[in-house]
Amino acid sequence: MLSLIGREDELFLSDIDSNSAKLSAEVSGSSFLVIGGAGTIGQAVTTEIFKRNPQKLHVVDLSENNLVELVRDLRSSFGYIDGDFKTYALDVGSSEYDAFIKSDGKYDYVLNLSALKHVRSEEDPFTLMRMIDVNILNTNKTINQAIENGTKKYFCVSTDKAANPVNMMGASKRIMEMFLRRHASHISISTARFANVAFSDGSLLCGFKQRIEKQQPLVAPNDVKRYFLTPKESGELCLMSCILGENGDLFFPKVSAELSLITFSEIAVKYLQGLGYEAYVCKSEDEARDLVCELPSQGKWPCLFNSSNTTGEKGFEEFYTEDEIVDMQAYINLGVIKDNNEIDVKKLSYFENEINRMKSNGLWSKKELVDLFFKLIPDFEHKEVGKYLDSKM
Repeated sequence: MLSLIGREDELFLSDIDSNSAKLSAEVSGSSFLVIGGAGTIGQAVTTEIFKRNPQKLHVVDLSENNLVELVRDLRSSFGYIDGDFKTYALDVGSSEYDAFIKSDGKYDYVLNLSALKHVRSEEDPFTLMRMIDVNILNTNKTINQAIENGTKKYFCVSTDKAANPVNMMGASKRIMEMFLRRHASHISISTARFANVAFSDGSLLCGFKQRIEKQQPLVAPNDVKRYFLTPKESGELCLMSCILGENGDLFFPKVSAELSLITFSEIAVKYLQGLGYEAYVCKSEDEARDLVCELPSQGKWPCLFNSSNTTGEKGFEEFYTEDEIVDMQAYINLGVIKDNNEIDVKKLSYFENEINRMKSNGLWSKKELVDLFFKLIPDFEHKEVGKYLDSKM
């Protein structure tokens, strides 16, 4: 996988090695709840915790099938731990989840990996409201539960798109960070911003595998460069932020020669080469669909590489903003943003009240939600171009 994203070495080996004893000692003596633990990042974090033999590890996720695969993977790779390991197919927003927390709820660490992560989710007001529920309100709910139950540390994953956001997904995570910091006086919190996770569930790269299996063309933008982490690296980054981070710390991968930008189209070419195919660049969707029946037998695969022109796409990636205080010395390949911004509690309360009002009315518009986001993030650079990813192949 590393070669596909333009790298030869794992990114965080040095930081993991230098903190190995501390990580192992803390994990083996602690209890953990992982929310959203069956997604790609959630599974990676759960694996990092599991292999260090925690006293208790409970994993919650909506996807029953992914939880089954998680258990099979852990049993096949590591076997068993001395502590209590269980999975629960629950919706964090449900009364069943609340009953689950009331039944015990005692964890040293709560890690929230649950998120709606797709830019395409902002196309309609209904999915957008669910994004707000999952990314913001459920975070606020679970951190309040953690405080009530005496949890030592709460971690929630963010995204690089939260730095100077241009789409609603990134903005929802930026607001989530504000809600986290609001609670920092009551519980120790930390988070992490990082780039795309290569071949994660639902990602474009994961889609490459499915397109090949279904004998379909590969489609990718040729003008969008991104940083990529492997699933294992995403788990390591989240674990280090959770265990090593001070209250309010936000971890991110340092941009260096080891973490270089690469386009999706370049990865598509490398991926096909690894399968023994040459990328054949087509001029249209119709041409790509027509040629997929004949080209593979010639050792070629039809591809459509074009420029990005949909709502929510950011032209470049960044992990921090100019007004954030950054520590680049604490770790070899990790930077740390220190908590230095005051939170306007009144604005956060206003946000909650307005969301509740919209839900009580039973109907809301996308414009209402976008305007509400602007009240919390005045410099939000959201641009509506009228075209979304679902309108493309």
